[in-house]
Amino acid sequence: MSRVLGMGNALVDILARMENDELLKKLNFPKGSMQLVDAETSSRVLQEIANYAKEQASGGSAANTIHGLSCLGVSTGFFGKVGKDDLGAFFKKDMSENNIEPKLLESDHASGKAVALISPDSERTFATYLGAAVELSAEDIIDELFHGYTHFHIEGYLVYNQPLIEKALKCAKEANLIVSLDLASFNVVEDNLAFLKDMVAKYVDILFANEEEAKAFTSKKHKEALEEMAKHCNIAVLKLGKKGSLIKHFESIFEVGIIPANSIDTTGAGDLYAAGFLYGLINLLPLDKCGAIGALLSGNVIEVVGPKMETDRWDKIHTELEKLRN
Repeated sequence: MSRVLGMGNALVDILARMENDELLKKLNFPKGSMQLVDAETSSRVLQEIANYAKEQASGGSAANTIHGLSCLGVSTGFFGKVGKDDLGAFFKKDMSENNIEPKLLESDHASGKAVALISPDSERTFATYLGAAVELSAEDIIDELFHGYTHFHIEGYLVYNQPLIEKALKCAKEANLIVSLDLASFNVVEDNLAFLKDMVAKYVDILFANEEEAKAFTSKKHKEALEEMAKHCNIAVLKLGKKGSLIKHFESIFEVGIIPANSIDTTGAGDLYAAGFLYGLINLLPLDKCGAIGALLSGNVIEVVGPKMETDRWDKIHTELEKLRN
């Protein structure tokens, strides 16, 4: 039986919808970016949105993907680090309640949090305080962590700790796991380009990127970017938002469309696409079907605020899934 282990920053998302983008200008945050901030800046952002309507959910890119896979019935686990505080307890409880094995280490420092500032056009900009999550280290990676798993999914946000991500990827490959990496954010890619290319070439089987991330990784766009990505791994997946996605495996290229959706928040769209794609792959479906399942999940999650969907929506997804599988 296939089992997927995820590894990433264990964060609690605090989601706030803005009436306009003036706050981004005030904070000097590039729209659509992920900004790593210190505790003081994080507090300032929270003060700025004190009167906004907010929602809270366990988050982090890889955790969102693992949550989606679990909701699809895949056996999953998640490895990360949280604080011994309310946010850490919230994160662990959310994992357990969704049948995800929480392989969580604990720190005396505060749990990480990501404030998602959602623009009127549904684009989101993150102010991320890593807190305890950043304390995850290469020494925490042991061979036993990967025992019993067949797949390993990791987020590019961890690349700021290069020894950590390198050891995790190396151990996963030595344990014969299929490795997938989501590049995470264009500014993260730009800051760590040479290292990321080296890691992908050595250890990654499946590479996920959106347009901006792919451009940062390859200096190219659209199919040219896909071709370049595919030189480094077995399967390259380019997520194009409203234009669907492109998938390349050896000499085959698949173009996948989207489902009709009323987008109100794109938080988790790429993460849930990865969940759908990996679900298809685990079930030995053709790559275009894998992409279609990714599109099904991402098209649904953008209709809700945050990266999590209610049971009724998952029930509808499972109904559509049966049609796609046949």
